[in-house]
Amino acid sequence: MIHIRSSIEVDRIHVSGQIVKETLEMLEEYIKPDAETLELDSLAEKFIRNQGAIPGFKGLYGFPATLCISIDDEVVHGIPGKRILKKGQIVSIDVGAYKDNYYGDHARSFAVGNISKAKQQLLDVTRESLYKGIEQAIPGNRIGDIGHAVQKHAEKYGYGVVRQLVGHGIGTKLHEEPQIPNFGKKGTGAKIEAGMCFAIEPMINMGTPDVYTKEDNWTVCTQDNKPAAHFEHTITITNNGPRILTN
Repeated sequence: MIHIRSSIEVDRIHVSGQIVKETLEMLEEYIKPDAETLELDSLAEKFIRNQGAIPGFKGLYGFPATLCISIDDEVVHGIPGKRILKKGQIVSIDVGAYKDNYYGDHARSFAVGNISKAKQQLLDVTRESLYKGIEQAIPGNRIGDIGHAVQKHAEKYGYGVVRQLVGHGIGTKLHEEPQIPNFGKKGTGAKIEAGMCFAIEPMINMGTPDVYTKEDNWTVCTQDNKPAAHFEHTITITNNGPRILTN
């Protein structure tokens, strides 16, 4: 079942969306060489709780932390710990917040110090592919139109689009229907209607689209050990087009 949210519900998702947006903005100054990932996680949890919200990921499905912190060849779901960020890395941070019974979900990939041109292009194209997908989230289009737009843009640069992980509906649960793949055919899938709320999140690999999960049962990595990037916005559909709730 795909929920059609009322304006009051959308406002609550927007509040949670602003909290996760501000969390990543706050963290940005701390994302530099020698930063410890567990310290970033601690800063984020304190910030979210100070907004009267609860970290959306911590404890969900047994995940142990506030942030998913994924470095270089780690695509998503990396667990914060004693690891130290190093110059030249890409770090992808995904964060959720839960307030007044509604979730917000947001992710960005950051450069740690100066990064290579190849890595910078991966970041730029992944971010662009997110917005290409969002542009297709309009009433009357289909879910497949979103994934097709993401896939077309990413593959134009020879990148791999992860198949095993997808975007999703969002609301009173973090993950709701529909699933929103980052690949697909135009005109396929459920019809998009005003009032729907989605988390669209391209996960794009520099090389192969194939991934595997580490022994921690969480961290998803590229099969060829090449870097990956991840950007995500929570949006709602209006009669005037998509509205980003994590901007």
